[in-house]
Amino acid sequence: MLYPNTIEQKLGFDKLRERLKEACISPLGQAFVEKIKFSENFGLVEKLVSQTAEMQRILEIGENFPSQNYIDATPYLKRAAIEGMLLTQPEFSDLKASLHTIRLILKFFDSQEPESFPILIEYSKTIRVEKSITDAIDRIIDERGQIRDSASNELSRIRKRLISEQAGIRKKLDTILKSAKSSGWIGEDVSLTVRNGRMVIPVAAEHKRKVRGFIHDESATGQTVFIEPTDVFESNNEIRELEYEERREINRILLELTATLRPYVPDLQKAYNFLGLMDFLRAKAKLAAEMGAINPPFQNQQFVDWRDARHPLLHLSFQKQGKKVTPLNIELKEKQRILIVSGPNAGGKSVALKTVGLIQYMFQCGLLVPVAEGSSMGFFQNIFIDIGDEQSLENDLSTYSSHLTNMRHFLTMANRRTLFLIDEFGTGTEPGLGGAIAEAILENLTKSGAYGVINTHYTNLKVLADKTDGLVNGAMRFDGEHLEPLYQLEIGRPGSSFAFEIASKIGLPKAVIERAKEKLGTQQVSFEKLLKELDIERRVFSEKNIEVGIKERKLAKQLADYTSLKENLENNEKKIVNEAKQKAKNLLSDANQLIENTIREIKENKAEKEKTKVVRNELETFGKKNLELEEVVETAPAEDVYEPEGGDITPGSYVRIIGQTAIGEVLSLKGKDVEIRIGDLKSNVKLNRLEKVSNKTYKAATGEKKVKTAAKGVDLNERMLNFSFNLDMRGKRGEEALGVVDQFMDNAIMLGYDELRIVHGKGDGILRTLVRNHLRGYSQVKGMQDEHPDRGGAGVTIVKLK
Repeated sequence: MLYPNTIEQKLGFDKLRERLKEACISPLGQAFVEKIKFSENFGLVEKLVSQTAEMQRILEIGENFPSQNYIDATPYLKRAAIEGMLLTQPEFSDLKASLHTIRLILKFFDSQEPESFPILIEYSKTIRVEKSITDAIDRIIDERGQIRDSASNELSRIRKRLISEQAGIRKKLDTILKSAKSSGWIGEDVSLTVRNGRMVIPVAAEHKRKVRGFIHDESATGQTVFIEPTDVFESNNEIRELEYEERREINRILLELTATLRPYVPDLQKAYNFLGLMDFLRAKAKLAAEMGAINPPFQNQQFVDWRDARHPLLHLSFQKQGKKVTPLNIELKEKQRILIVSGPNAGGKSVALKTVGLIQYMFQCGLLVPVAEGSSMGFFQNIFIDIGDEQSLENDLSTYSSHLTNMRHFLTMANRRTLFLIDEFGTGTEPGLGGAIAEAILENLTKSGAYGVINTHYTNLKVLADKTDGLVNGAMRFDGEHLEPLYQLEIGRPGSSFAFEIASKIGLPKAVIERAKEKLGTQQVSFEKLLKELDIERRVFSEKNIEVGIKERKLAKQLADYTSLKENLENNEKKIVNEAKQKAKNLLSDANQLIENTIREIKENKAEKEKTKVVRNELETFGKKNLELEEVVETAPAEDVYEPEGGDITPGSYVRIIGQTAIGEVLSLKGKDVEIRIGDLKSNVKLNRLEKVSNKTYKAATGEKKVKTAAKGVDLNERMLNFSFNLDMRGKRGEEALGVVDQFMDNAIMLGYDELRIVHGKGDGILRTLVRNHLRGYSQVKGMQDEHPDRGGAGVTIVKLK
């Protein structure tokens, strides 16, 4: 059940319906768009969404799925079903083109694996278009939609005689025309023409008596008359008779062809219904591609679990402006079924509310939805909304009365399978009474087990949500320090209206604001103040967490470096000690040998003083040379340097948050907001909270170096790995297309390919002509040709390289 009956207009689904109509090629698809409606049948919704998802995959793959001649021929079939009726030549031409499209679609699905597009393939197997019908039409109607001469022997005979008679009459008239020109009755630039289906000669009015014949017409000025000479009366009559015969024969042929078609009308009507469905699914898939929509997992349970959900219409509008919608993460589950969203005006509460309603409504109408992977869709039988002003002079309803009327319906009909949305809950009457009634209504809605989202400014509802099972607070985030909305939904805490702060920013006198605070009372002011302070503290601690995270990662890196260095030092120490021991061992061996030699020489020389002195000197020299210690010079560690730097902060500058140690690099500037990178994290910081620092400071703090772009050689392996001989250029404009072709050809020539495939589509042939003319300028191009008709035909160019 839906409530109210204007739910599509209030959520904006009517605008999506119009977009779908524009995306359809034919009235067949538009008729399906008109039939879109919210479904309470879980199996049907699953089937509709899966069909759209399969078509989306077909379009993403880029297969040659037919995109032309989605012609609505169902009115012709209704007439053909009546005995004695015949279809006209243009109608059979439309039938020929559209039946060809249907056969191409069936051929496409027949060529796919059953598991690739199971629902659409299964449906396509139920469609029959007899080849005998298309062959019969092809025998009569040519590619230009005209009746072939070979449609019957009689028609062929008539047309041959017609051509012969027309040639004869033209010969006679040419002779008369030349004679009239030589006599000066008509100008040299005058030629034969046709009036009332008969060939005539234009003659100046003053000479009309000089040419015998019948006057069929005259010019607007009356200065020229169109005369059928007497000599060609009979020939023109013969031609007219032959034209009548031709018309009668064509009618006979078309009547016979219509009779051939008549037994197959039921099958053909089903085939055209299938063609309309394909047009409709293509439109839905195209809309999904524009929105970045997906088919998330779907369960027959009541919940909402969405990641990065975007308002569809806002996304499409921002896309044209080159902007991005701030996405929402929202979750409604058994213990937190009703979300109470608070926050300042113009903070995004209403957009968040409509996002929930529109996405759920879209999905249960069979459309894909703009959420991120990881999201899941629940299922609801009822959607109730109370958005906007429903006051009515006719029904004597005020704004508040209209809200209460809606609440009466909600309380009566809401159950566990209901999703309700209420904007500005309780407003329109005296705040104290409105808040009390809103609280009582909310308690009853909670007991019903329904799921919902409510926007409010009432403090008592925020307090109720904090202490009641089934309710949960939510806040539209707001920069309390700079009084700017962030359009981000945060679940788990209430939001402040920031009424006094916004009033101060606008310039309301301070005395008035202070007086308002006195009238409101300390308890309410303290509550709002506490919410504001919590929001500011949250932002401060968020930045601190970023700094702590950076420091922890830096510390972990330093610890890993220290551990690695310690292991290296210990290993080196062992190596050095082992080498020292080996050297000492060798040295000791040499010393012992030297001492023994010395003792032996002393003994042999019987302790001569001079000889003994020489031997002792050699021993001392050996000790000094091999055992003297080398001096080790230690380098003092460099101190950390932090140097501020003058000049404006621009993208690429290094900055430090004033009063903190976190140092990062500027990625972009948006007014007074700066996006910076601190390590692997990105954060938005106000410009006045940053100071510019030198490259040396950044390097000292982070250990990173600014990478300069350097010329690189061509990596043929990488190019070969990433290169594809198939280039899809559909949708590109002229200059862009030629640039892509040049890059494509450069890589192909470098890698030595001998055949390439360029997909440009058929359309009007403009892109194909542009690309082929451009390719003729390449000396390496040996030739070009169309692809095989089954693989794209004239929509694909095969390029042969020398």
